[in-house]
Amino acid sequence: MADHVFIHPEPSVAVIGAGSWGTALAALLAGKLSRVTLWCREAEVAESINGERRNPLFMADVWLPATLRAVTDLEAATAAHTVLVMAVPTQFTRAILERMAPHWPREGIAVFATKGIEMDRLTLISELCREVLGAERVGRSCYLSGPSFAREVLAGLPTAVAVAGQDPRVVQTVQELFATAAFRTYSTDDVTGVELGGALKNVIALAAGIGDGLGYGHNARAALITRGLAEMIRLGESLGARRETFAGLSGLGDLLLTATSEQSRNRMVGFQLGQGRSLADIQAGMQGQVAEGVKTAHGVFHLAQRQGIDMPITRAVYAILFQDRPPASVVRELMERALKPESA
Repeated sequence: MADHVFIHPEPSVAVIGAGSWGTALAALLAGKLSRVTLWCREAEVAESINGERRNPLFMADVWLPATLRAVTDLEAATAAHTVLVMAVPTQFTRAILERMAPHWPREGIAVFATKGIEMDRLTLISELCREVLGAERVGRSCYLSGPSFAREVLAGLPTAVAVAGQDPRVVQTVQELFATAAFRTYSTDDVTGVELGGALKNVIALAAGIGDGLGYGHNARAALITRGLAEMIRLGESLGARRETFAGLSGLGDLLLTATSEQSRNRMVGFQLGQGRSLADIQAGMQGQVAEGVKTAHGVFHLAQRQGIDMPITRAVYAILFQDRPPASVVRELMERALKPESA
């Protein structure tokens, strides 16, 4: 029999954040649990979900389960549930957690489904969690990551992800909580590797999109993904992650999905940059959607400098995003660097 950590026979779950991913995870869980709450920042979104069974801002054409209830009271949602699934963008996570912390349930479990690095502090989500919630709550936290577009999860298409955590009992509980016939979960204790894979792949996806926008072809994309993965591994190992984690779902799996699919917001932003559009114009037309890779690129660039790790693709993306460098000239410089062994 599984060694669960819940006090009650069935956990009560609140998903914090009603964007595409938060909505998809809430709908997934509402399909197997009797009590799932989705916290929405906007009252009109909560009203639409409760009354019309749809999220008017994200994937409005998808109907949501009747067992899903939307609310706008963050503090009450925190106190009333045993599992809190964090699905807000990385750059807003600290502020939301600080509001939640005084109301956090004593036996509560956190599941972080956010991918990114805090731009100003250069912290991973697990480090942020430790700072805001304390070491004990970090031990009861998991990190969910892998190749998973929200629309495909909502459609019930086969998906596989990784669940990382320090406490094997908590990891197993979360692994079983999310698992369905179409949503397969794998466990690991490499929290840093899973977090970094989910964050760094967005930067490489931006680069892949830039190359596609410039019309550089499939050879260039394959090379970029391969060398991008090498960058991810170098930075990950410098921070204590395991190399093999980057060959898994949260590393290579998520990288392949995000760098090649037209559904990828990060690849889309990169593609438009490669075609000559400005970042400001692209972001203005995204209608509330967030490409995490933009801010992650800023954080990763400075994190690599702090760690003394060479990340030329990340450096090139940073130059295009934040130094207004023309994409074609940046790519040319990338290709004309001094030659070196592939293993370097």
